[in-house]
Amino acid sequence: MSPAVSATPLARKLGIAAGASVALVGAPAGFDVPGLPDGARLQRGRRAVARADVVLAFTRSLSELPGAGALAADLAPKAALWVLWPRKAAGHVSDLTDEAVREALLTTGLVDVKVAAVGGDWSGLRFVHRRTPR
Repeated sequence: MSPAVSATPLARKLGIAAGASVALVGAPAGFDVPGLPDGARLQRGRRAVARADVVLAFTRSLSELPGAGALAADLAPKAALWVLWPRKAAGHVSDLTDEAVREALLTTGLVDVKVAAVGGDWSGLRFVHRRTPR
């Protein structure tokens, strides 16, 4: 494991609780979340977003950001949306940065609350609905 990747179990880092439903949108084949708590379940695809407690949206380029932003409309009021992009620190090439992701998603009414490395290959920003309107 790279020293830049936390030893915190991935499921806990992502805020996945016991019994939670997790939607994987655009996940690479074989992607898994190790250490899921009791009763937590992974579902793949866009249709799972409205019922999910945590959504992991994988994006690979700036051109895919509008699709991630569109997920905000289907996000349950207390759910979290993680927008993930390839980690440059892991040697991946991408035109995405945390600033670009933040700029695109803040227009949806969501607010970012956490940034994290998600495994060795992905970086991510966690977005939630704002608690009180500004």
